Amino acid sequence: MNRGIYIIANDKVIDHAIALLNSIRLHDTETPIIMIPYDENYHRIADILNTYYGVQTYEDLDFIDRLSHKLHETFGGKFFARPNQFRKQACWFGPFDEFLYIDTDIVVFEKIVDNLNYLNKYDFICCDYQHSGGIKNVFSPKVLEDKVFTNTEVKDIFNGGFWGSKKSLISEQDLYEIFSECAAHPEYFDFSEKTSDQPIINYMLLKRIKSRFNIVRREGKAPGNWAGTPHFQSQGDILFDSKINQPLQYLHWAGIRIQPGCPYWEIWEHYRRLNPSLPPSTIPTPETKNQWQHMVENLKSQLRQLKTK
Repeated sequence: MNRGIYIIANDKVIDHAIALLNSIRLHDTETPIIMIPYDENYHRIADILNTYYGVQTYEDLDFIDRLSHKLHETFGGKFFARPNQFRKQACWFGPFDEFLYIDTDIVVFEKIVDNLNYLNKYDFICCDYQHSGGIKNVFSPKVLEDKVFTNTEVKDIFNGGFWGSKKSLISEQDLYEIFSECAAHPEYFDFSEKTSDQPIINYMLLKRIKSRFNIVRREGKAPGNWAGTPHFQSQGDILFDSKINQPLQYLHWAGIRIQPGCPYWEIWEHYRRLNPSLPPSTIPTPETKNQWQHMVENLKSQLRQLKTK
């Protein structure tokens, strides 16, 4: 069985991609990894990732262009905050029979590709607690009012930054049909926090793939993985979820700017520095915040903690 990992990136996220690849290769030097270009500015990162980590660039760039054109044709130019995120859907058509997709604002703490073993029983996997916050950032209550999905089905919503599946379960025509369905019903989706592709991908998976498994529902519970979670504890170069005393599988800074002072900055910085052959990070130190900005940040932190309780 041909397995691999896809990422999506451009030259603006070189530091993030290096930290992610350092963490992957620390545990796994062999699994092939393919980068899907986020836009036309990807040649520098492609060269770095190929030279130091053996990452290949996605070959069928014509498909990616076709997908982007169809997306714009269907939704127009103002529907999504970051429409190029949809390029990750090229995963369904690449060379891997089974694949993981991983966002670059993630570091992993294990041989992450082994999670594809769940595909022996299921057709789609994810690994997060997005569902614990309800349907926010994915759907509006309208999907339940109109019986588009049941209350049970929406418990399978997931974060679009980490997921895995099998080649060709979604066809190109499936993508275009889903685009049309979603464009006809924008009232079904929650784009209030600029989540871009996540609502549409969730709609597609719930409609098209019935055999799904969220790894956090495994027997014996599973750790969290969002960097906004306050109770993770460092033990060396990994984190533990103190509520269940289990090591994290990965950490995702979804919605959080990775910079000095952000949650678990020291962990990210450790993985960014793991390859001494590469120059140090270019992420700048943020400007000193005034009293009002500190008050806003404290309020956001308190809200994040309430969400995790």
